[in-house]
Amino acid sequence: METLLLWPEGAPHALGTGDEDRPAVTPYLVDGKHNAAIVICPGGGYGMRAEHEGAPVARWLNTLGISAFVLRYRVAPYRYPAALQDAQRALKTIRHRAEEFGIDPGRLGILGFSAGGHLASTAGVLYDQGNPDHRDPVEHQSSRPDCLILCYPVISMRDGVTHEGSKTNLLGEAPDEQLVKRLSSELQVTAETPPVFLWHTADDASVPVENSLQFAAALGRHNVPYDLHVYAHGIHGLGLAEEEPHTKSWSEACASWLQLNRFANNI
Repeated sequence: METLLLWPEGAPHALGTGDEDRPAVTPYLVDGKHNAAIVICPGGGYGMRAEHEGAPVARWLNTLGISAFVLRYRVAPYRYPAALQDAQRALKTIRHRAEEFGIDPGRLGILGFSAGGHLASTAGVLYDQGNPDHRDPVEHQSSRPDCLILCYPVISMRDGVTHEGSKTNLLGEAPDEQLVKRLSSELQVTAETPPVFLWHTADDASVPVENSLQFAAALGRHNVPYDLHVYAHGIHGLGLAEEEPHTKSWSEACASWLQLNRFANNI
């Protein structure tokens, strides 16, 4: 698959010119026009990106009639706001090129695993509506996703709930308290937050299930539609969980939810 650079002339605040300094998306397109699409953010503690949470997930979405774009976002030594800028730019770029990709710009979601789930959640609560006066036409587009799919996500940056490795990679050793609050997605939910599908395992030893529970509670307080699926068992980082007889059903539940939200065609 061809990789498309999000800033062909160089990303803002780039530290070099290698692939890790050049955020990009890899498209997995389905045939036809006006298809739904989802940006995929693999996990990796903001220190790497897990391959099993990228391409295999894109191919699964394709079976539902959904185009997918796997995001190569910047990780450590990059810190906030680099990864969020990359996710926002991906959403804007896909909307800007929607006709070329056969995409319905009003059915563009974002999906993330673990720290990639944190990135997806922040994209869903810290978006902008676009700047019509910007000289770059891509920046005219909104970065608000139309749905969120969050898989065993890091949601909070607050002590006792967060994943410390992700927090340190994203914010540094001693982040400002206001930044911690801003990047705790459960504190940033509004009535305009997009619909959300959440899943987690109750015995996740790396990212506490409280992350998903607190986000769901915040969504409920603001009357944002959501699905929450908590499975009794499963180690962190399962991806599609195809080897887990019970937990693997998350993908079926998600497919049904996507159909309910007018994203999935082929179920």
